[in-house]
Amino acid sequence: MHVNGKVALVTGGAQGIGRAFAQALLGKGAKVALLDRNAEAGQQSKAALDEQFEAQRTLFIPCDVTEPEQLKGAFKKVIEHFGRLDIVVNNAGVNNEKDWESTIQINLTSVIRGTYLGLEYMRKGNGGDGGVIINISSLAGRSSITDSMNVSWNRPPSS
Repeated sequence: MHVNGKVALVTGGAQGIGRAFAQALLGKGAKVALLDRNAEAGQQSKAALDEQFEAQRTLFIPCDVTEPEQLKGAFKKVIEHFGRLDIVVNNAGVNNEKDWESTIQINLTSVIRGTYLGLEYMRKGNGGDGGVIINISSLAGRSSITDSMNVSWNRPPSS
């Protein structure tokens, strides 16, 4: 996929896989908006990426993806700042089985909401140029939950 000159929005973009995704996109010539609820990590990530790439190619937007108006506002800010949106990476995620409702809001509901916002802003019928939506998930939740519940999965024996 050619991303040179494209604009990407990455939720959970200040740390971990989201940060690595943002760095890879920047390395291929994209402009990237980092969304994260951790403002300190977001500012640090933007500063580090600005040193490696051109500062005008990155934008940090503090955003709690579980807050619909914050997420919608972040999408609007990306369009206002960069003039377009081509790639949405729904990466924000947590693994907290003790607060399962928040986990569902972050890991599922915000991904669906981010997907629909991406479709809205990138749809050719709405003035967009089309685009790509990437939804990231992890098996880390599976192992942590199954370990804490003492559940085993039916797996074929390894040889």
